[in-house]
Amino acid sequence: MKRIDYLIVALLPLALLLIPLTGQLTVQSWNWKWNDFLFAWVVFSITTFVFRFLVTRPAANFAYKAGVALAVLAGFLVFWITAAVQIIGDENLANILYLGVILTGLAGAALARFRPAGMAKAAFATAAVTFVIPIVGVILEPSDFSPGIPQVFLLNGCFVLLFAAAGLLFRHVAKRPAGN
Repeated sequence: MKRIDYLIVALLPLALLLIPLTGQLTVQSWNWKWNDFLFAWVVFSITTFVFRFLVTRPAANFAYKAGVALAVLAGFLVFWITAAVQIIGDENLANILYLGVILTGLAGAALARFRPAGMAKAAFATAAVTFVIPIVGVILEPSDFSPGIPQVFLLNGCFVLLFAAAGLLFRHVAKRPAGN
């Protein structure tokens, strides 16, 4: 990574923190503490770093970059929603499994050495893990499944589609002859 990449990784999260800071100063029911801002900064920084690292790869073409963008966006949303309000119910243990989604994606990308064919497999595996979680949630604790079974499956399906689309983009890049 270049020096500008490190500046982006350092400064973009601070700029993004202006959103919750504005909310804290203007919305009466917005009650973030210092540790909430620190947590948000860490999540924004890691997300920005992963995105910048993968997008600025020398061999990255548009399809690869779009796949990275979709996968990182989906991973960020899964983590942020799970950490903030839970996707399934208030105390449903299946919410912990969403950390497995993030770990599957990160481990798969690392094992693939960020090569398109391996990234496609990692994205599809992440989509599969994401797909199974609400099913496990219904089996484990059907009484704690708010905001409702259809809503949870719809939201989860959006994440599955984002990861699957990323996998398709990576597979498209992997099937292209080298140099194209």
